[in-house]
Amino acid sequence: MIPCPLGSYCPLATLNKTTGVCEPYLYQLPPGNPNHTCGGASIWADVGSNSELFCSAGSYCPSTTSRQTCTSGHYCRMGSTSEKSCFKLTSCNPNSANQNIQAYGIMLLAALSTLLLILYNCSDQVLTARERRLAKSREAAARSARETAKARQRWRSAKDAAKKHVSGLQAHLSHTFSRKKDAKDPEKLKILDQVKSDIDDDPLPPPHPSMSATHLPSRENKKEPSELMQIMHEIEDNPDNYQDISIGTGDMSSHINVPKGKQTHTQIFKYAYAQLEKERAQQQENEKLTFSGIVNLATHPETRKRPLIEISFKDLTLTLKAKNKHLLRCVTGKIKPGRITAVMGPSGAGKTTFLSAVAGKAIGCRMTGLIHINGRNDSIHSYKKIIGFVPQDDIVHGNLTVEENLWFSAKCRLPTYLSKPDKVLVVERVIEFLGLQTVRASLVGTVEKRGISGGQRKRVNVGLEMVMEPSLLILDEPTSGLDSASSQQLLRALRREALEGVNICMVVHQPSYALFKMFDDLILLAKGGLTAYHGPVKKVEEYFAGLGINIPERINPPDYFIDILEGIVMPGGSSGVSHEDLPVCWMLHNGYSIPPDMKQKAARLARSSIDVIPANELNHAGAGTVENSFAGELWQGMKSNVELQRDKIRLNFLKSKDLTTRRTPGVLQQYRYFLGRVGKQRLRETRILAMDYLILLLAGACLGSLVKVSDQTFGAAAYTYTIIAVSLLCKIAALRSFSLDKLHYWRESASGMSSLAYFLSKDTIDHFNTVIKPAVYLSMFYFFTNPRSTFADNYFVLFCLVYCVTGMAYVLAIVFEPGTAQLWSVLLPVVLTLIATQPKDSEFMKILTNLCYPKWALEGFIIANAERYYGVWLITRCGSLLKSGYNLHHWSLCLAILILIGIFSRVIAFFCMLIFQKK
Repeated sequence: MIPCPLGSYCPLATLNKTTGVCEPYLYQLPPGNPNHTCGGASIWADVGSNSELFCSAGSYCPSTTSRQTCTSGHYCRMGSTSEKSCFKLTSCNPNSANQNIQAYGIMLLAALSTLLLILYNCSDQVLTARERRLAKSREAAARSARETAKARQRWRSAKDAAKKHVSGLQAHLSHTFSRKKDAKDPEKLKILDQVKSDIDDDPLPPPHPSMSATHLPSRENKKEPSELMQIMHEIEDNPDNYQDISIGTGDMSSHINVPKGKQTHTQIFKYAYAQLEKERAQQQENEKLTFSGIVNLATHPETRKRPLIEISFKDLTLTLKAKNKHLLRCVTGKIKPGRITAVMGPSGAGKTTFLSAVAGKAIGCRMTGLIHINGRNDSIHSYKKIIGFVPQDDIVHGNLTVEENLWFSAKCRLPTYLSKPDKVLVVERVIEFLGLQTVRASLVGTVEKRGISGGQRKRVNVGLEMVMEPSLLILDEPTSGLDSASSQQLLRALRREALEGVNICMVVHQPSYALFKMFDDLILLAKGGLTAYHGPVKKVEEYFAGLGINIPERINPPDYFIDILEGIVMPGGSSGVSHEDLPVCWMLHNGYSIPPDMKQKAARLARSSIDVIPANELNHAGAGTVENSFAGELWQGMKSNVELQRDKIRLNFLKSKDLTTRRTPGVLQQYRYFLGRVGKQRLRETRILAMDYLILLLAGACLGSLVKVSDQTFGAAAYTYTIIAVSLLCKIAALRSFSLDKLHYWRESASGMSSLAYFLSKDTIDHFNTVIKPAVYLSMFYFFTNPRSTFADNYFVLFCLVYCVTGMAYVLAIVFEPGTAQLWSVLLPVVLTLIATQPKDSEFMKILTNLCYPKWALEGFIIANAERYYGVWLITRCGSLLKSGYNLHHWSLCLAILILIGIFSRVIAFFCMLIFQKK
């Protein structure tokens, strides 16, 4: 006989005299020994082999020889030594093996569903309420600034009228009195002169009307201007509206104080709008300035100047490595600060390639020639902080408002020494110049959700670069898709930037004549990337007229030039110049070096003594291009692809010395800005998050009701399905963090924003889901299955699992396209879970299983549950764990490995994000 463990029921056996078997243990007494009697149990094994030894479900065994039935309101699991009280609202009949807590699950499901529906329908209210408060402060500040500007204008008009009246009175008195009278009483003229000087020099209105009246004769006291008195009373009655404004004789003398200390939104907006009103008034005054006034304005110490950038290029040639094809060829010239340069030409002329070469973004090409910045052979990347590049596509965050898009770009890219009121002023100025006041609080919109119009979206795309106050602004087709009025409004905004010394270069397609005249310089590219004209816009017609190409009446000049370069229209005149000869004409006109293959054409056009290149020499030049075999072409294509990827990686990790004086926010400060932006985006995506949580709730309820936690396997089947379901749902949801914002990240990274701050902010906000989703799933699964392990143990394992699979989803989202990433997210959990549950018959399978994250998650779940089985369950527990290769003391190790896999996946995702950038 053996001693029975706790939780077993092994009373003394009874001898069946007929069979000689000791029931219920099925052993027999030895024959010939009548003194022997039946004893206790003879075997203690696992529950599958010796289930009769276990205290039956629905009863408990306080000792190994007594068994009692569970009373009402209590439940007793198999192998229990005492009965446990049931929770309230649960049904526990007598002889119950488990408590039915599904009512709690249903109640929790209803509560969470209601909460999710509330969030689904009210997700935008938090941000909307805050935006409404800011809008009220902004409108009040704008109204106050307009009233102040009107008061200043009325004061200036009244003061000018008073000065005019005093000068007239002085002239009248000088004619009335004789010189002798004036000599006897010189004090009167002295008083009059003092009156004039007081009016001219005093920048503020007199504090009391009576004081101003004492300086004027009695006749003026009776005819004092009523408007002037009204303004004085307004200033005395409402001093708060004028506290930051000092009214002087001119706008340059009026100074608006920047708010000090902790500033409210109202103070900041008051400062910004007051400054804007001052700039409007100054713009009106500038129209009346003389030449000396313009010089004074340009040299005024309060005028903040930008560093100037001049780009010059000589014999710039870009050749595609894969096909050995020229994209640009022998382009020479310069783009100057303070001027707007338009790049035009037919399709395939290399316009965008030219901008990419100037901006240092051309990859997969072999570049020859020189590009100088301010006359020096510096890298353009050294000036990245003061260069703005507007891509052809409108890459704008659709789930942010117009103002939020502009404000984020300003915070991350403006100098750190600028105060918040000055940054607000920059943003407000750009919004006003681009005509975005009416849609500033509107979401930009996405494909699924309608937002602002296409023209407004295009202007926001340009505004993202204008708010950082660049010195060089490069725009790729900013007017495409805009009507004439919107294009002119955009050009007027760019013209204001050019007046501050900004070097602006942009590609345009078929501009109207009015728009064409707003440009300063023109670069006209022909097919093959050759220059047909580069110079002032006002001289382009004169140049082509010299070639015998005259523009017909009622034809738009830029359209006519492009049609000629395209070969659609044949040039008129008797010169015999074709569209293929125009680049050579330009080289001859400026004395540039001519490529060897064009010298024959140049000789014919110049009618000079240049010898024609012999035909055999031309054939020799082309004889070097031998047609490759299929294997050679395949090898050349693979080699070109490898070189292209190498150039991309080199460009992504290129570090250039910063040659600017601008100091932008560091990684930690940008992390704060990114965190705020991602938080707003997640709040506006609450409906999507609510649907994610609802699907998790349903998954937990379905798996919990269909799959029960078995005592023999410690719930291995139920936990296996849990790992697959949670991994799949959380991975697909985590793909949205990076797969939808790739274009935005590439643009922001190219402008100099921190990639680390971007990645950490996304991951930090996703930690909210990492914390909440395990609780959401377990709120259904745990109450439907009611395992022996605690809710906390299951939560910690599921938390580590969600953290692990989220990091893996980051890698899939960054490396693959959205469709492929979703397929991998579905496939990986199923395949890895199947591998993790296979028998470990060989050493290879053990190593492969240890590399699968489901193995560690499943081990953590089973260990947490197996720890609650003791006493009579020890043999069953040890056998099951030994068969699966699990160790009861490795629960913490399982959690640590899941966390390490998540961290390692995030590190890989970050480096992949740096490597797989598309500039």
